[in-house]
Amino acid sequence: MHRIPAPARFNRKAGIRAESESTIIAAAEQVFATYGYRGASTSMIAEQAGVSKAMIYHYFETKELLYQIVLERTHNWWGEAAELLDKFSEPVEALTAYIHRKMDMSRENYYGSKVWASEVMQGAPILQGYLETEVREWTKKQIERIRSWVRAGKIEPVEPFYLLLMIWATTQHYADFEHQIATLNGGRPLDDEQHRAAKDTVTRIILKGIGASIKSRRSKRRAKS
Repeated sequence: MHRIPAPARFNRKAGIRAESESTIIAAAEQVFATYGYRGASTSMIAEQAGVSKAMIYHYFETKELLYQIVLERTHNWWGEAAELLDKFSEPVEALTAYIHRKMDMSRENYYGSKVWASEVMQGAPILQGYLETEVREWTKKQIERIRSWVRAGKIEPVEPFYLLLMIWATTQHYADFEHQIATLNGGRPLDDEQHRAAKDTVTRIILKGIGASIKSRRSKRRAKS
């Protein structure tokens, strides 16, 4: 009888595990977003995932651990978007890339965003450490970066902290209130064309509000002359 090499068996087993974990985490996101941490149960998550309750505990020891993983997943997604602010040196390019990515993530990860929002509204019992360390340090860094744009005359004088809060509130609205948006949109989520229009509208208003697009055009004209 032909024997499958051990590495092949291991890779297949690892792939099955990864797929099962991914399915469970996605189901947990939806259940936590709908019922909150306290209202959710492992039985509900198992039913949503189409697996047994025993399988939930096979991969995740507790409901709290699964909840923490869901929060960390969203944190990592937003971290990817945050990196775009460091990728570009000019405000128009940096803020456009950041806002667009945040809007895309609100469409792709709206359950995760809702879980995060619910956690914060409950006083952030799990997230407080993140907020006081990584999020706070990143925010300080971006505040100084925005101030450098102001000092260089690239944007109008604005309070960077409030600018960041405005971007977060606007972009995450498309995730946290997706049901309301769909209801007002004739009972349908925004299609691709509407989503692109929403991104462009939000970006244009924010950039115009801080004078970024105007400053950018003036700088280009001066450079040509």
